[in-house]
Amino acid sequence: MKLDMQNILAQVQKVQQEMEETKKKLSSMTVTSDSGGGMVSIMMNCENEVLSIKINKEIVNPDDIEMLEDLVVAAINKASKAAHEMATEEMNKVTGMLPNIPGMNFGM
Repeated sequence: MKLDMQNILAQVQKVQQEMEETKKKLSSMTVTSDSGGGMVSIMMNCENEVLSIKINKEIVNPDDIEMLEDLVVAAINKASKAAHEMATEEMNKVTGMLPNIPGMNFGM
């Protein structure tokens, strides 16, 4: 199997540009997840930055703060997983353009 290194390097450069564009795009892509049947809702971007937290006032009970804390943690973890999956899917679209060369991972 003969490799055309010039073609491969051109593809790698193209993929690097696409990856930079995708990274910028991911910062504006958001996911929203909830817990407690929608009582706590989290919006997060695909860089795992929490953009907003909404808490239904019915769930706020000063005598049971632990439940509210658990719901916030659960919603954040769920949103984080969804954001990671979305980011991975978007990056795979870009890295799938690379040729399959055994032993080469192009830093990804």
